[in-house]
Amino acid sequence: MDLHDQLLKKEATLSLVGLGYVGLPIALAFAKHIKVIGFDINPERVALMQQGIDPSNELDPRAFEGCDITFTSNPEDLRAAQFHIVAVPTPINPTNQPDLGPLVAASTTVGRILKPGDYVVYESTVYPGCTEEDCVPVLERESGLKMGQDFKVGYSPERINPGDKVNTVETIVKVVSGCDAESLDVIARTYELVVKAGTHRASSIKVAEASKIIENTQRDVNIALINELSIIFNRVGISTYEVLEAAGTKWNFLPFKPGLVGGHCIGIDPYYLTWKANKLGYHARVINSGRYVNDSMGLYVGKQTVKRMLEHGKNPLESRVLVMGLTFKEDVSDIRNTKVVDVVRELESFNVTVDVVDPHAVPEEVQHEYGLELTPEPAAGAYDAVIVAVNHAPYRSMNEADFRALMRDDKGVLVDLKGLFANQIHSMTYWSL
Repeated sequence: MDLHDQLLKKEATLSLVGLGYVGLPIALAFAKHIKVIGFDINPERVALMQQGIDPSNELDPRAFEGCDITFTSNPEDLRAAQFHIVAVPTPINPTNQPDLGPLVAASTTVGRILKPGDYVVYESTVYPGCTEEDCVPVLERESGLKMGQDFKVGYSPERINPGDKVNTVETIVKVVSGCDAESLDVIARTYELVVKAGTHRASSIKVAEASKIIENTQRDVNIALINELSIIFNRVGISTYEVLEAAGTKWNFLPFKPGLVGGHCIGIDPYYLTWKANKLGYHARVINSGRYVNDSMGLYVGKQTVKRMLEHGKNPLESRVLVMGLTFKEDVSDIRNTKVVDVVRELESFNVTVDVVDPHAVPEEVQHEYGLELTPEPAAGAYDAVIVAVNHAPYRSMNEADFRALMRDDKGVLVDLKGLFANQIHSMTYWSL
């Protein structure tokens, strides 16, 4: 009887290290079938989860029902588990270099409680080679054990899309890998307990790591192309969305749209790949160019907004702008690496007074992360421009009259980053990417 069978019979336990947007859904999915220990270093988050509350506001309380799971912030509790999944963030530092601090810390924690026969599977997005070159040495150092001989390691990249209620843990094919044939089989069958869509068995850990990082890199490069086209079409004086609509009538035209590229995946993962490429002596020109374009879009939006206010005789020193939405995407509370902040900072560089509203963002988190104070409610008749930065559900139901009511006068400017209100605005100045 291998570890998979022991887990299924609840003679062994699975641990999930890191209970954020990725880790918690995975932990709860497993907990409906096997015994799980959910570990997070934040006691306050753990306390909420013990009450059946998702601190990230992604999961309904019903998701906790029928789950055989123990939440803890005590690393010693992990000793009771034999199959460890690590799902901690892999951010970048201010110079766009990989920050492996959380991953190394989690590996240190797991290494200290690691036992002969245990499995460790990483889900964090990393560059090819990271698991074996950076994580395994930590596990071996802290445990005094040898990978392959005493314990097994695998990699299975997360594919969770925050806010997506259709493509979930259970419905997305899971790429899995292991350090040898035995571990690959055990890891694949373990994930198949919860992933109805099945698994794809990669030939190596490096292949699995690379498969994940290019998913987001591909999207990043494609969005960068559309963003650059948007800048060109703005100078031409035509609508990007009208151009895309026309081009989209061809069967093989890819349906990408312009926009701000932030969040914890698409705006970060390509930097892990380009860093690795640099280490290998190759400068990734296309990927880096895409990153430059996308990282510049917030500044571009800010400048374009000010430009249109100036065209209407607005003095930036006396102007007030409303930014609607701060999270990195619609209908989520996640503010990590949101590029809306770049828009706000650029407006402030022109001495524009900026109000920011968001129905999902947590004010305390916004203040802590960016030093910004959210405005509780927009002020009627107060703004010289309104920027719909994130298409949250309450904003999608607004119309021209709603926006006019927010403007100081009839010279107000509506900036619609996602083109949500294209062809719906007739008596106001309207601009979109």
